[in-house]
Amino acid sequence: MKLRTTISRAAAMLFSISVLALCALSAGAQGIPGKIHGHVTDPAGMSKTTGSVSLSGDMGHTMKYTFQVGPTGDYAGDAIAPGTYTLVFRMPDTPAGQFVDQIETVKIVASEDTLQDVDMSRKEYLDKMTPEMRKQVEEFKKKNAEVSKTNQVIKTLNADLAAARAANRDKKYEEAETLMLKDTSVVPLPPQGETLWYELGMAQLGLKKWDDATNSLKKTLDVSATSKKPNPELIAGAHSALGEVLARTNKPDDAQAEYDLAAKTNPAKAAFYLGNETVVFSQVGNSDAQAVSADKAIAADPKNAIQYYLKGQALAGKITVDPKTGAYITPPGMLDAYNKYLELAPTGQFVADVKALIAATQTKVESKIKNKK
Repeated sequence: MKLRTTISRAAAMLFSISVLALCALSAGAQGIPGKIHGHVTDPAGMSKTTGSVSLSGDMGHTMKYTFQVGPTGDYAGDAIAPGTYTLVFRMPDTPAGQFVDQIETVKIVASEDTLQDVDMSRKEYLDKMTPEMRKQVEEFKKKNAEVSKTNQVIKTLNADLAAARAANRDKKYEEAETLMLKDTSVVPLPPQGETLWYELGMAQLGLKKWDDATNSLKKTLDVSATSKKPNPELIAGAHSALGEVLARTNKPDDAQAEYDLAAKTNPAKAAFYLGNETVVFSQVGNSDAQAVSADKAIAADPKNAIQYYLKGQALAGKITVDPKTGAYITPPGMLDAYNKYLELAPTGQFVADVKALIAATQTKVESKIKNKK
């Protein structure tokens, strides 16, 4: 009997100790703070970027904790005693004692991070609004949806535009043309419409679709003329590209006019446009236009060696032979141009050719014939 009594007492003591330990653990857990976080949206579903979220233990009369809403609409707070609270959202201009939204029975649990969004587009909140306020919310949502759709279109067009530019740069003209044909068909044309037409024109220029390129580049200029902030570099680029199309389709006078417009529209790059004009006329074999454009390019940039070479090259075709003496007669300006090229580019890629040509002009045709005999 004594043994049984002793065992019972020991068991009772162990039970008491366990209860006390559990109570202590429970009390300790209650002392560990919790956290809260969430996102705040207005009745139209837009993020609120200002304001504050507070926790109240007396139905919103006094606030125990207050956390600011960040620029993304998020808020977060910690060091909150576990318990059940009323959440209150207020804007900076909300009068004292009032609130914009209120959510009851928000539970904060020890050591846990409670997610509690403040969604003012929920039915419970909307039902408390007047019919007129709900109508305004619906109208705003509709307009916002249209704006979002437009923004998405612009985002897509910008991505396509970047891809088309890269494709044109890499001479993948068909790829660029496909993208820009799709995007220039968008109605209404977005703000960057002139840029879309320009890249389309450049792709068609690369594909030698002369008529299509002309139409696209003229469209670039037409749209630019209606722009609130016309881009001189883009407009000049369109004129320069039109100049190339015209030069390659045997319309030198019209081509020169377009290149001149490019230089006038964007004087900072005049030497670039006029230099390209010289190169294009060289490629199509129009030496007269090549010589004229070389002079214009040299005037824009007197230190551009290649333009002196191209001028000399254009004039070299006009070398004649004196029938009496057999001496070569060089056209005015040719030797000066070649010598200037040698001065500015003593190690240039055409130095050997230029020196050989200059040396040849110092000989006579008759002496060459006698040497052959």
